[in-house]
Amino acid sequence: MKTALFLVCLLCASAAFGQTAAGVLSAQPQICEFSSHPEHASQRPMAQAQNLLEDAGTVYEQGERPLWEAAPKTTPVPLGDSARALRKEHETAKKAYIIWEN
Repeated sequence: MKTALFLVCLLCASAAFGQTAAGVLSAQPQICEFSSHPEHASQRPMAQAQNLLEDAGTVYEQGERPLWEAAPKTTPVPLGDSARALRKEHETAKKAYIIWEN
């Protein structure tokens, strides 16, 4: 078993070294030439205007209005005022008559 494992490791190592030896880079420079586009920046007359919208003369819709359009305007109550009202309500609330002490 140990021998088989050793041979597998040796085979993998030799395969790894064999791959690196085949891909040695040469010292010769490689020149990259990009394709040129000579008419990219040339001037041309403008094209005719095109209407992207459809020919829609009259628009008619039927349905319900959103609530924010129909609801009356409300002014929000400031937080301090609501806190004062709760404090007054707490003072006037009924208190417990029986106090349990253990």
